[in-house]
Amino acid sequence: MAKKKLLCTLLLATTFMCAQKNKTIKELGLKYNPFRIETKISFKSIRTQAVTLSVIDILGKSILIDKIIAHKGMNNIAFKHNILSPGMYLYAIETSKEVLSKRFVVK
Repeated sequence: MAKKKLLCTLLLATTFMCAQKNKTIKELGLKYNPFRIETKISFKSIRTQAVTLSVIDILGKSILIDKIIAHKGMNNIAFKHNILSPGMYLYAIETSKEVLSKRFVVK
């Protein structure tokens, strides 16, 4: 029984480590959260690649879909809004293999 637990733990740890190695986008965040008019979305890319920035309201309606080229290293995207009502929104960076998302609040 102890051998099975050890094997399962080893398998899960190996799977987790392999999944971490395949990530191409890391450190997704905002400079200001909550914000009123403008913020900066930042993320780190391990290589130059095409990504899609999406902003979605809490009901699932797409507010913004923007395709950009992310360069290796830190990337910053200025985000100004003039149509968003105060509330919570989701933002996501999507590559061909993964999606990272977080939320932000507009005051």
